[in-house]
Amino acid sequence: MPAQRLQQYLDQQGVKYRVISHSPAFTAQEVAEAAHIPGRVMAKVVIMTLDGQMAMIVVPAPKIIHPDSLARSLSAQEATFLHENNFREKFPDCEVGALPPFGNLYEMPVYIDTELAHQEEIVFSAGSYRELFSLPMKDYLRLVQPTEIGR
Repeated sequence: MPAQRLQQYLDQQGVKYRVISHSPAFTAQEVAEAAHIPGRVMAKVVIMTLDGQMAMIVVPAPKIIHPDSLARSLSAQEATFLHENNFREKFPDCEVGALPPFGNLYEMPVYIDTELAHQEEIVFSAGSYRELFSLPMKDYLRLVQPTEIGR
């Protein structure tokens, strides 16, 4: 079942989205393959701390995040991956590995990879291991207003 908070938010904002059901998959790349979605439009959500502040990092599924490079690109002293036990309670309506890239709904800053931000659409886990949402990137950027992370 998709994250209720997200679904209500998109409906209230009048955003058109598609729900894509797929067999259970757990990594962003596996989800993209199971749903026959190109990895470049499939968003992978990673929770990190940037100088001690929790942040949501959104990148294309195949991309690997290098904390030191990320810190440099955001002028942060330190970027650190967070274990799910340290943020699970912030997302009570989501399965931990299936967080939607809407940090604004969870009081968390969002950073998006430039490569992903320039796609026509964004596809992401909708709070469960079985469902994805797809919506126009322009709508996502308008609603979330993430900070772009350079190339």
